[in-house]
Parts: sequence; C-alpha cells; structure tokens
Amino acid sequence: MLALIASGPALPAEMSGVLKTRTVVLIVSDGLRWQEIFTGADPELLNEKNGGIWETERELRREFWRTDPAERRQALFPFLWGTVAARGQIFGNQTQGSIARVTNGLAFSYPGYNEMLTGHPDARINSNEFGPNPNLTVFEWLNGLPELHGHVAVYATWGAFKDIFNVGRSHLPVQAGWDPPYRGTTSAREELLNRLYQSTTPLEDGDVYNAFLQVPLLDSLPAQQARVLFVGYGETDLWGHVGRYDQLLHSAHLFDHFVAELWNAMQALPAYRDRTTFIITADHGRGSGPVEWKEHGVKQKGSENIWIAVLGPDTPPLGERMHTAPVTQAQIAATVAALLGKDYRQAVPEAAAPIADVLR
Repeated sequence: MLALIASGPALPAEMSGVLKTRTVVLIVSDGLRWQEIFTGADPELLNEKNGGIWETERELRREFWRTDPAERRQALFPFLWGTVAARGQIFGNQTQGSIARVTNGLAFSYPGYNEMLTGHPDARINSNEFGPNPNLTVFEWLNGLPELHGHVAVYATWGAFKDIFNVGRSHLPVQAGWDPPYRGTTSAREELLNRLYQSTTPLEDGDVYNAFLQVPLLDSLPAQQARVLFVGYGETDLWGHVGRYDQLLHSAHLFDHFVAELWNAMQALPAYRDRTTFIITADHGRGSGPVEWKEHGVKQKGSENIWIAVLGPDTPPLGERMHTAPVTQAQIAATVAALLGKDYRQAVPEAAAPIADVLR
C-alpha cells in the first residue's frame, strides 16, 4: 500500500489509513428511482391504467408485491438488501432522513454521468447528444497513473459512453452500445454473441440489452484484471420512458441479479476476493405519480433525487443510512479515487469531496 500511495497523489493521512480495496467497480442502473430501491414496487403503478402493464396484475403482484415495504424491496432487490445493506451502506431513503441528489440542475443522463465521473456539474453539458466530454473523468485520471494504466475499463449499454468518457482523448477501452464485443479470432460462443449484437432489433437504437452486455463483462474478468471498472446498465430507464412498469420491475430485478453475479464472479477470483468495492447508484431519478414516473428532468419534481450504495472491505457495515448528512452525485468521483488511496481533488480542485462515511 505504501508503494501505491507513493506513486500517485495520495489522500490526506487522516483519510487514507490502511486500505484493503484494490479494485473499485462503479455500477449504474439508469434512471432507477429511489422509491423502488427503498419501498419496492409502487402499488399505484401495478395496473394497466397507470403502469401500462401487459401481464396480469395478479401475476405481477405475486412476484413483486408484499404488504410490508421492507419485504417488498427485498423481493425486488434480494442482493441489494440481503448483501449490500447487511455488509455495506445505502443512502437515499428520504422518508428516513437520508438525502442523495444530483447537483447539475437538469436530472437527465449525460449531465448526470458527467457530474458522477468528473466530480462536478458542467452547465455546458445540456444535451444527451452533447458530443465528446471536455472534462477529465476520474477514470481517465486514474488510468494516467503508472500503477493503474491499462487496468481501467468501461462496459455500458448506452453508446453515448464513448463520448462521455471521450475515448478519442482518454483512449480508455469502452465497450458500449451495439458494437460487437469480441474482436480478432473468436470462439463459436463469442461469434454467436457478436451475431446477436448485429441482428437483434433494439428497443432503443443506442442501447444494447443488459443481458447482452453481461456476457462480455463477465468474460473479461480473469484476463483483464481491472483495477477500476465502470458498468452502466440502461434498461430501467428505457422501460420507464416506454411506460411499461411491469418491464421496469423485471429489469430492475434482473439488474440486482447481474450485480450479484458480477460480485460473486469477482469474489471467486483471487485477484479480486475481499479486495473489491462496489459503488452502485443511478444517474438521475424520475417523477412520481400515475404519469410523471415515466419521465425525468426539470419539469418532473423529484428527478434530482437518487440513491447510492457501497459494499467493500473499507466501508463500515452501517446498512441503510438514516438521519445522516446529505450526499451528492458529485462526490462519487473522488470516492472512487479515495478507495484506491488517491486524492482526485489534487488534479480537479472543483470536484466534490469523497463520501467520508464509506471510508474507514
């Protein structure tokens, strides 16, 4: 650890301590509301009129409805509440005095990802079609450190991440959108997935399905030995915009499964076991009620509210945070670096401070 700290800008002594984390994984489920995270399925939307569901209400309720909110959220997110909450921390339950929010004032994707990855909002970024990000992300900065160079990777369903991480400048390896994931000599299995990438009708032109992304992500773990990894899943936002609450719930449930699958796969490898921290969050919230749950932005009240969960060897197991100081999306960038013993704010002074409570 002394060698790690010495080779790059280090945290102040009172914050760095002796860190066990060797790999940090930042995971995002696009537009997944804090309401579902903390209370599970919304009873107002478990119907065709408000929730646009195609399956029967009885079927949907059998899978996701429980009278008690704690049991309901456990049914929807078994890994988040069975493992992350038991061994880590979760911020953002506004009914319990825990606030997590974005600070960019827009509450949609590109401004949110910029804030999350750079540590500060940028008023210039006011469109999802903004183009290459002019700002340095914490991922690009960490990749510039000798001991981390070549061990930073991005896997995401949304093609815009090639701009958000500015691959032309950063040269980060980014697997995003519908680009076939396997190159060069491929196995029959890899060639099959490449064909599926090329021949599947998309729900959204720029977004591949979460399940398609999961395969190359898991395949990469043994050889890539990533130290800093970004994983962006997009389906929860897509199904929200389509107005299909049944599919949103199924996608949210599968998101939880994919996070559990990634955690278990990494814990099974010696390079990652007991030395990996997950930060799990959303890029923005959504509106509420029978109509506005489908959208997000300045016109949909509450879209600025998000949630942040952290699980790893350096995070005290305080569980669901209650009556605690507010946290912001902008704090995530410096937190990623801090968990690796690095002080991102030395390079980007305008970045928000790390979330101190998730660091021992």
